[in-house]
Amino acid sequence: MDFSKFSLIYPENISDEERFSSKYRPDIDMFDLEELGLLEAFNIKSSELSEFFTMNTEVIKYRIDTFKDMIENESLSKTLLSLIPILNDIMELRRLEADDGETNSYLSSITEIELYISSIDTLHDGLSAVRENLKSKAFTSLADRIAELADSDYYRELNVKLNELTNRVREIKSVTIGVNLDAQLRPAEAGVLSINAGSFRSGDVLEKILRMNFKDDEYTCIASLVPFGKKQSDNQKTALSLAFNSAINDVYKSSLRSWKKIVQMYVLENTEFLLGLMPEFEFLVKGTKFQKKLLAKGCKLSYPKIRPMRERAFSAKGLYNPCVALKVEGEVVTNDIDFDDNAKIYVLSGPNRGGKSVITCAVGLAQAMLQLGMYMPCDDIDISPVDAILTHFPTGAEDTIDKGRLGEECARLGDIFDKVSAYSLVLLDESLSSTGSYEASYIAAEVLAGLSKSGCRAIFSTHLHELGGEIDRINEMTAPDGVKIDTLVAGIEEGKRSFKIKRAKPDGKSYARDIAEKYGLTYNEILKKIQN
Repeated sequence: MDFSKFSLIYPENISDEERFSSKYRPDIDMFDLEELGLLEAFNIKSSELSEFFTMNTEVIKYRIDTFKDMIENESLSKTLLSLIPILNDIMELRRLEADDGETNSYLSSITEIELYISSIDTLHDGLSAVRENLKSKAFTSLADRIAELADSDYYRELNVKLNELTNRVREIKSVTIGVNLDAQLRPAEAGVLSINAGSFRSGDVLEKILRMNFKDDEYTCIASLVPFGKKQSDNQKTALSLAFNSAINDVYKSSLRSWKKIVQMYVLENTEFLLGLMPEFEFLVKGTKFQKKLLAKGCKLSYPKIRPMRERAFSAKGLYNPCVALKVEGEVVTNDIDFDDNAKIYVLSGPNRGGKSVITCAVGLAQAMLQLGMYMPCDDIDISPVDAILTHFPTGAEDTIDKGRLGEECARLGDIFDKVSAYSLVLLDESLSSTGSYEASYIAAEVLAGLSKSGCRAIFSTHLHELGGEIDRINEMTAPDGVKIDTLVAGIEEGKRSFKIKRAKPDGKSYARDIAEKYGLTYNEILKKIQN
C-alpha cells in the first residue's frame, strides 16, 4: 500500500516539486502576514505559515473541501490532535537511537512498533466513526486506506507478534549474573547466565549462611553487588543500565534479526508517511479553529468562485476583516470591493480611524485565506490567485538613522517594484506619512503611476485627500496600457464614522466639517463658547 504521495492538502497528481519548491508558491512572506494581522489569529509552530501558500486552483479547491470536513466533523480535529503526541514520541525515540548509536536496539524496535500501531489505531478509530459524513477526497481516501491497512492480515499478524514480544519483555524480572574470579579472587570475567521471570529477594544474610541452603533458594540475594540507585553517580547509573540493555539485546539478537526487515521495510516506511503529515495536521487543526471561531461569532464564511490567475478577479460582497471581527463586540461592518475594468487600483481616503486600514487588511486577508485553501470572510466573492501580496504599512524606526524616515519609506516602496507583476496584490497603508503633504502627494502620484503600468491590483490607503484630485491626470499619463485608478472613501454619517467604504470622490473639507461639528469646533460653536 503506497502512502508516499498521500497528502491532506495536495491532490496526489501534484508533483513533489510543486509541493516543496518555493517557485510554485506566491510571494507572501511572514512579514506580510504579520502586517495583515493573520499571525495573531492563525499561526503554527511546526513550520512557517508562508510555506502553505499555493497559486494552484486545484490545490485550493482540494483544501477547501478538506476544511469543510474538518469544520463539519469536530472529532476530526480531536483525532489529529491525539495523533500528534504519539508521532512526537516516535521522532524523539529515533533521535535518542541516533544519539546512542543503538539503531538495532531490541527494546527500541518494539517501542516503535507499539507507537506505530497506536497511531494507526487512533486514526482508524477516529476516521471510521465519521466515515459516512466525510466528503473530501483527502479524508475519504485517508479513511479508506487506513481501514484497509488496519483490516489486513499483515497488520493483524503485526499485532499478534508484538503482543508475543512485549509479553516476553514484561516477563523479565531479573537476570542472573556470573562472575569468574582469578587466583586473588578478583573479577576476571562477567556475563548474564539467565533471564528470569521472578525477582530476586533480599534476606537475612546471617540466617542464610547458617542454613547453608543457597542451592534451594536461587532467587534470594546473599549480598548486593551494586546498591542500584543509591550513592551512584549519573555515569555509574548510565553504565549499569547500558550494560543490562546490551546484555538483553544480545540475548534477543535472533528475535531482532527476524524483525529487523519488518521494522525497516514496513513499520518505518508507514511511520514516515505519518511523520510527513504532522505539519499538515497542525495546519488543518489551527486553520479549522480559526474559521470555527468566526462562525461562532455569527460571521459569514463563503465558498469562493475561483477564477484563473490571468483574469485578475477580485469582486467581493459583504467583505469584512476576520481578525478584527474576532476582537470586537457587536456586529461587524462589511463592505463591497470590486477590482474591475474601471479600476484595478484604488486610492482610499477618509478620516483617521475611519476604517481605512481595516478594509485594506481585509482585502489582503481574503486573498491570503484563499491561497491557504480556506473559506472567504464575505457573503460572496469572485477571486483569482495572485503571485504576490506586497505590503507597505507604517513601521518603527528601523533603518532610519542612515536614510531618515522618508528615505526608509521610499526604499521599501522601491523594493515592491522589484517584485510586482500584473498578477500581484499591493497594499499601501498610510505610506509617505513621514513628510509634508506636498512632497508626499508628489511621490504618491509617481508610485500610483508605476503601479498602474505594472497592471497589479492595489489599494493605497492615505491621509492625502488632495491625492484624489490627481487621479484623472495619472490615468491620462499611464493610458493606454496602464490599469485605471479610482477612489474610495471611508464614510462619515451624521458626524460618526460609519466604517462603510464607498466608491466616490474624496472631499477632505466634509470630513473636517463633520468632525468639527461633532466636537463643537465650528466657528459658530466656538463663538457661543467664547461669548458665554
